[in-house]
Amino acid sequence: MDVLRAMSERGLVFQMTDEDSIRRLLDEERLVFYVGFDATAPSLHLGHMVPLMAASWLQKAGHKPLILVGGATALVGDPSGRSTERTVETKETVDSWAGGISAQLPRFLRFGRGSSDAELLNNADWLGRLGYLDFIRDIGRHFSVNRMLTADSVRLRLEKGLSFLEFNYMPLQAYDYLHLYRSRECTLQIGGADQWGNIVAGIELVRRTEGREVYGMTCPLVTSSNGEKMSKSMPGGAVWLDPAMTTPYDYYQFWMNVDDRDAISFLKLYTFLPLDGIEEYEGLRGEETRRAKSRLAWEATAIAHGPAEADKARDAARALFGGDGGGASVPTGTASLESLEKGSLSYTDLFVSSGLCPSRTEVRRLARQNGLTAGGAPVANPDAAVDPSSVRDGSLLLRVGKKKHCRIVFE
Repeated sequence: MDVLRAMSERGLVFQMTDEDSIRRLLDEERLVFYVGFDATAPSLHLGHMVPLMAASWLQKAGHKPLILVGGATALVGDPSGRSTERTVETKETVDSWAGGISAQLPRFLRFGRGSSDAELLNNADWLGRLGYLDFIRDIGRHFSVNRMLTADSVRLRLEKGLSFLEFNYMPLQAYDYLHLYRSRECTLQIGGADQWGNIVAGIELVRRTEGREVYGMTCPLVTSSNGEKMSKSMPGGAVWLDPAMTTPYDYYQFWMNVDDRDAISFLKLYTFLPLDGIEEYEGLRGEETRRAKSRLAWEATAIAHGPAEADKARDAARALFGGDGGGASVPTGTASLESLEKGSLSYTDLFVSSGLCPSRTEVRRLARQNGLTAGGAPVANPDAAVDPSSVRDGSLLLRVGKKKHCRIVFE
């Protein structure tokens, strides 16, 4: 398996430090590589998926992944790709987030004690033991401030202000690479395209301290055809990998509603379908494109949440769009049956309490734009009392636009 070619053909490779050497190492020996994720939220999100998929392909080719959860670097904050400094979180919060992220990783990689099984690490285990004076004497002396100022992660922030705390991030991440080279013989780091400067800094630190060559590879920062970046800052809100934050049904629906123009490229990036299996969808146009998006939604949901949850999400979506409002996997909320019968419960109450809308003002705005339905009927006056005759079998299906649904059960 020419894994580098396969990854490139799927769009998973953006930049490499030495393509010929990386290709030779991947072809000739079992490579140890690492991918890092800072614990800056309780869960990973879609922005992390491409490096995870790249790691999965490398593991399938027999190489060993080291998955690094940044419990220490998250306390500092990476300035890469940000216009403002991250909120400083407590150590207890970061530790909790690191634990949540760690629990999600086995869905994407095989962990164990085999030669190519993934190993889970937390850089708090070694960065937390570093003495500051020892670090700046032994490690800091290898970094040129002038060189650091040319890195995009630093340069783009200078005008708006870069704190000394953030300025330390690059040497700390570089030390991660040095530590993993020394302790695990790691010779390749993978990250998003915004991590290029940090990766190169780690490579140079290993070269200066150990006299050895190590390598780096970045994955693209994916942007959809309508200009939305696949990240935590997506206009519709982040799509999380934790099912408690984004349900498997909502995860499935996200993929069903991607732009038609993205269906093929997303099948290559976010699924393990062979390329010759994806070719059959490339000529589809118009309504037929839904077949490609249905396959994308099922495959991506099966990877993140398992085939059983993907089946449930698909069945729920078919029932909903088939018109009967069925499907046990549709997000569900409850409301007071007594309030319904008394006429004291409004549609606005339901849309806010269900979480479909963040505020009563947003409910009214969407109603003016014909963006709300209840029981299949448009909601023109959201402040009106819920019509009991629209409730069937003790429940009412709410919908915001085409993508967001919630079934309200009256108790």
